[in-house]
Amino acid sequence: MIGMKEIDELISKMTLEEKALFVVGVGMPSMFGNPHSRVQGAAGETHPLERFGIPSVVLADGPAGLRISPKRESDEKTYYATAFPIASMLASTWNREILEAVGEEVREYGVDILLAPAMNIHRNPLCGRNFEYFSEDPLLTGEMAAAFVRGIQSQGVGACLKHFAANNQETNRMFIDTIVSERALREIYLKGFEIAVKRSKPWAIMSAYNKINGVYCSQNEWLLTKVLREEWGFEGFVMTDWFAGDNPIEQMKAGNDMIMPGKAYQINPSRGDEVQEIISAVKDRRLSEEILNRNVKNILRVLINSPSFRGYKYSSMPNLENHAKIAYEAGSEGIVLLKNNGALPVNRNARIALFGTGQIETIKGGTGSGDTHPRYVISILEGMRERNLKVDDELVEIYSRYIGELRERDEYKIREGLFGSTAYSKYSPRFSW
Repeated sequence: MIGMKEIDELISKMTLEEKALFVVGVGMPSMFGNPHSRVQGAAGETHPLERFGIPSVVLADGPAGLRISPKRESDEKTYYATAFPIASMLASTWNREILEAVGEEVREYGVDILLAPAMNIHRNPLCGRNFEYFSEDPLLTGEMAAAFVRGIQSQGVGACLKHFAANNQETNRMFIDTIVSERALREIYLKGFEIAVKRSKPWAIMSAYNKINGVYCSQNEWLLTKVLREEWGFEGFVMTDWFAGDNPIEQMKAGNDMIMPGKAYQINPSRGDEVQEIISAVKDRRLSEEILNRNVKNILRVLINSPSFRGYKYSSMPNLENHAKIAYEAGSEGIVLLKNNGALPVNRNARIALFGTGQIETIKGGTGSGDTHPRYVISILEGMRERNLKVDDELVEIYSRYIGELRERDEYKIREGLFGSTAYSKYSPRFSW
């Protein structure tokens, strides 16, 4: 068992280069996930400290179930993960007892920290990531996020609240400046995070891309140190969103302990190599080594509890059958009918007309970092037929033929060849972190 005294002693023996490596991720050589990770498709990893017996830990999305690659090199097995209901639907259940199953999949697939829950406020209805967020209400958001974290962490793995804070739109998300009063911040945009931090003690928090009142969230000492740690008592570590901010030295000073995913120069040449920048800044006295030690300590305090550090032998065989039932129950509880108008229950003798391609190519939930790779997806059409409802077959045939013709078009084939059907690319609207 490693305690605070042992951690301090370990840090005192680390070289400057080891400390700088430890606060920066291993890098992300492919926009499709790290193919060299021991859990392929995971969003990131930390550097191991092999000299001290500290292994790397694995971080993976996501807010609607674990996002990892279903296929791996030289491996015939398929690594499916359950597609759980999106956060907005989970919030509609008002049920805080349904979330432990996600943590079991995280643990049994060899992941240490799940990059979820996402819990920003539904401020803009056009925000492309609203599906990842719980509600427009900070109390409901905070209570559901706290339950999510407790459920995940009850399985011996960590949860990461994101995106901290006021990250309420996707347009210009890397540099948008959120101008907001402190009262509005505390009563609306920070309140859910405060509830979740105090009631569930998450292992980690991810700082957001955007600025708040002119300062990047990942470089905002008031947000990350004064509010999060000093006022709320947060004891985990803070990581950046992937490629967030523009100054790793200011991130270290502000209390952003880990820079992810590392090697940002591969995406943004103007930022350089964060590890070398941190080393140079300490040597030039632009960054105090005491601050670097503090950040290393914050990370180590968490990672010593991880499955990887404890040498857990994961099975890669989570209980997908049981989790599918839980997902179904949660989805059923989360359905909200504002007004019936006599449409339900459906008359089993009535013929139902289904319009749109979504009846056949049903999108199971969100995409991007909120995507999952389940064993199967039941389309709207399949679901209705499974319940022996009478659909208009002629209309179904029209849409089936249209979809077939669409998929034969050259531009679609080119897109599929470049990115795949569930790609994550800066050229694709499905891309997000």
